[in-house]
Amino acid sequence: MSAQASPAEKGLNPGLMCQESYACSGTDEAVFECDECCSLQCPRCEEELHRQERLRNHERLRLKPGHVPYCDPCKGPNGHSPGVRQRAAVRCQTCKINLCLECQKRTHSGGSKRRHPVTIYHVSKAQEQLEGEGMDEETKRKKMTEKVVSFLLVDETEEIQVINEEDFIKKLDCKPDQHLKVVSIFGNTGDGKSHTLNHTFFYGREVFKTSPAQESCTVGVWAAYDPVHKVAVVDTEGLLGATVNLSQRTRLLLKVLAISDLVIYRTHADRLHNDLFKFLGDASEAYLKHFTKELKATSARCGLDVPLSTLGPAVIIFHETVHTQLLGSDHPSEVPEKLIQDRFRKLGRFPEAFSSIHYKGTRTYNPPTDFSGLRRALEQQLENNTTRSPRHPGVIYKALKALSDRFSGEIPDDQMAHSSFFPDEYFTCSSICLSCGSGCKNSMNHGKEGVPHEAKSRCRYSHQYDNRVYTCKACYERGKEVSVVPKTSASTDSPWMGLAKYAWSGYVIECPNCGVVYRSRQYWFGNQDPVDTVVRTEIEHVWPGNCNKCATSFKDNDTKHHCRACGEGFCDSCSSKTRPVPERGWGPAPVRVCDTCFDARNVHLDVPEAQVDEEGGTLIARKVGEAVQNTLGAVVTAIDIPLGLVKDAARPAYWVPDHEILHCHNCRKEFSIKLSKHHCRACGQGFCDECSHDRRAVPSRGWDHPVRVCFNCNKKPGDL
Repeated sequence: MSAQASPAEKGLNPGLMCQESYACSGTDEAVFECDECCSLQCPRCEEELHRQERLRNHERLRLKPGHVPYCDPCKGPNGHSPGVRQRAAVRCQTCKINLCLECQKRTHSGGSKRRHPVTIYHVSKAQEQLEGEGMDEETKRKKMTEKVVSFLLVDETEEIQVINEEDFIKKLDCKPDQHLKVVSIFGNTGDGKSHTLNHTFFYGREVFKTSPAQESCTVGVWAAYDPVHKVAVVDTEGLLGATVNLSQRTRLLLKVLAISDLVIYRTHADRLHNDLFKFLGDASEAYLKHFTKELKATSARCGLDVPLSTLGPAVIIFHETVHTQLLGSDHPSEVPEKLIQDRFRKLGRFPEAFSSIHYKGTRTYNPPTDFSGLRRALEQQLENNTTRSPRHPGVIYKALKALSDRFSGEIPDDQMAHSSFFPDEYFTCSSICLSCGSGCKNSMNHGKEGVPHEAKSRCRYSHQYDNRVYTCKACYERGKEVSVVPKTSASTDSPWMGLAKYAWSGYVIECPNCGVVYRSRQYWFGNQDPVDTVVRTEIEHVWPGNCNKCATSFKDNDTKHHCRACGEGFCDSCSSKTRPVPERGWGPAPVRVCDTCFDARNVHLDVPEAQVDEEGGTLIARKVGEAVQNTLGAVVTAIDIPLGLVKDAARPAYWVPDHEILHCHNCRKEFSIKLSKHHCRACGQGFCDECSHDRRAVPSRGWDHPVRVCFNCNKKPGDL
């Protein structure tokens, strides 16, 4: 085949020598391979060549033992397998190019070229076996990806589309014990994210859908498994695209970023825009502020030695230009990564959550885009297990599921002019205090872990919600904090005797440790305010919205129940038990309590059942007690409220006042001396007898036995 015999022709493998002869005359051993120069280079030639500005950004690879360069004709658009590069079998010394066996046969089998001297590269036994089978390494890799398909992992409403861990592994089509990493891609819509993944991982096959249409071809989050690099590849919906659920889309992107080991930010702009730096800076801040705690908890549950959130993912900014130079071309003394850090610093965005940020640029004079540099950069980062180690696919699913469960639910109206890609509203509890308007500072769905609402600021008193909490002053001075509540009678009084005492001497405040410490009308005159003498007061926030145990959202007030022991709001399933709560002024009759207070009870349940009034409800004393608690502050001395008005004062706070009720709320008949008005125990509106003659229990309002309800409330299904 060659004009003269050489050690190479005898099957020997001479050392890889410099193929440039730029500074060494071809006498030095090669140490680098420059893909864009298409040659092996010694240190001297590599340094001299790449001092030139036009060659500064060339990709160079340090050679390892047994290295075989790529075939040069396979790289270009005229190669026999575009997009698939074969390893070279020989190097033509005359043409100074590397050739695979097929390219050598195609270009050097006839004419004068067949007599060109060649150097035969060493081929490993594995490669010899592949060549013997008619398949080299690159062809084998391509064949491994032929059956790969993508699947919808999370839709645009943040709903995970795989049923469980087993379903996730099945759709990935990998082994359950396979260790793998996650690579995801972000960028503006239309910048070719799906196209980039297809050519970087799957040899140009359309694993992720691409389209020339104006509409975005990727909605939600799609995933596929690359069996060559052992990674789960994740494609995301583009930024700045037209979408109805902008808030959900941006929050979903951060969940994907949080479970990723390597992130590609793809930009097709001739210059790096501020949106890129703003996105990565905000993503870093949100990751540290909201996601690290949940990822650490997932790591602990999965038994991982290294927490998932030790550091965030590595980032590669893949920048493709057409008309402009790549970043750093006009700054020979500075690397692109240094310039990127300067841009972050100027914008006040510090991406400290990411383990590293790398820049990889390519300038496309003529399509198609060259993704080989990006592929090599990805492979180098995937080999680095210093901060992020491969893990089982089940762990990846659990992490995504944990983040999805925690950071889900409705988000306040989209703030299009928001200064942040990931504002705190996307990840924090949306509950607002009804009294002062302060927002809860905890993360979303914190109630599932039993964590109560908290606010950064103190609350203010609202008469509507009567949000004062009383503690015994004497106990507080002794180092104990004991809550007390005004009630109709002491725990030692019988219900009827307690009512009689209430009518004569007013409500009482009883401490479990100190006994009765206050009666509102104990003296004929000169009764002091309890706040000045026996109790301390604090103003607490009034939180609406969710069950205090399971965090289920209430659709309306009728589905919310208050525990008579702790006073918090619960759904029906979390407050279905009953027990006496005399310490809260509810007498000896069993009343509704939450499951937690029921389990923590310190009284026996064998207390005799309480008597009932003519309506079939609980004791009048209990009604009066409810009213006193809701109208605390309006109760004054016996001189101001005669005994005959006790009935009026005992009406619950949610009832519409009598003087505001002029017509029946249902039939609109006008009330008069002959037409009496009645309150529905469920909605509190006023009705005539004909429109409110039904009877049923209203546990949400504290009426556990059948009481008067209006026609409309009686038609509602389930418990009121």
